Amino acid sequence: MDNLSSSIFTKNFAALLFDMDGTLLNSMAVVERVWGAWAARNGIDADLLMKSVHGVRAVDTIRKLGLPVDPEQEARDLAEAEIADIEGIVEIPGAVAFLGTLPPERWAIVTSAPLELAVRRLAAAGIPMPRLMITGEDVSAGKPDPEGYLLAAEKLGVRSEDCLVFEDAPAGILAGRSAGAEVAVITGAHTAAVGTTHITLAHYTDVETRLGEDGWLSLHRRHF
Repeated sequence: MDNLSSSIFTKNFAALLFDMDGTLLNSMAVVERVWGAWAARNGIDADLLMKSVHGVRAVDTIRKLGLPVDPEQEARDLAEAEIADIEGIVEIPGAVAFLGTLPPERWAIVTSAPLELAVRRLAAAGIPMPRLMITGEDVSAGKPDPEGYLLAAEKLGVRSEDCLVFEDAPAGILAGRSAGAEVAVITGAHTAAVGTTHITLAHYTDVETRLGEDGWLSLHRRHF
C-alpha cells in the first residue's frame, strides 16, 4: 500500500462510491479474451486496444476508433460475449468483507458496464448487489465525464464533494475528481493507472471503515 499519509485517512465521508471492473472485481481474463478476439476480427492491435478500454463504455471506445461499424451494435455484441464468459472473474481481495461493513445506504457502484453484464459479474465474484448501482446505460456521457458519480451522489442524498471514490483506471479517476470527490486507486487488477498521484491500494484487506455517530464514514489502516 502506498501513500498512506493521504488525506483520505484524515477526512470523513458521507458515502463511498465504487467502480466495478478492476476496483471491486478482477475481470481482466474475460476482457482480454473478448476484446482480444474483437480486435483480431477488426485488424486492431490488441495490446494497444487494452490500454484504452479500462473504465470506459464500450460504445465510446469503439466510436473513438473510427471503424466502419455500428458502434452501438458492436458494443451490444461485445456485452453479450462478456455476459457469456465469466471464467476467471474474482473479487479484489477483501472487497466483499469491506463492503459488508458499510451501511447499505452509504455506498453505491458506478460502472461503465451495462446492467446485465454488471449483475452477471458481481454474482460471479460473489459480491452483493448494492441498493444503488449506476451503469453505463443510466448516463448520457460515460467516464471520464463525472455524470455517473454525480448521479450516484444525488440518489444517495449526499454531495459528491463529500464522497470517496474507489477507481482503477485513468478515465474513472478523472470522473471522480471532476465530480469533486476524493479518489483512492485500486491497483491489484492491472497497471492502467500507473503513476497516479492519488493514494493507491492493492486491495482492501489492509483498510477498514468506521461509522461515526453522525453517520459519516472514516477510513483507517488495519492493525494486525
